[in-house]
Amino acid sequence: MSEAVLRFSELKVSVAVGAAILIQTAFALLWSGSAAERLAQLERKSDATAELIVRTTRLEEQLSAMRAQLERIETKLDGEGAR
Repeated sequence: MSEAVLRFSELKVSVAVGAAILIQTAFALLWSGSAAERLAQLERKSDATAELIVRTTRLEEQLSAMRAQLERIETKLDGEGAR
């Protein structure tokens, strides 16, 4: 083979390897961007869940206080009914 054919073959291989690296880099950047977006969505959901947990805890405390108050009212009514 002539030297020109060898150089052309080497050039084709170099271009193919370079193109493959560029394509893989582009896909890696796309993948990392989508992974970052998924993580951001999970963080938003986590924040919303934490807020719901706090609200639920507050409601449970209010319900407990209401039950205690209702028991006191019932006790008073039962005491007045016995008179």
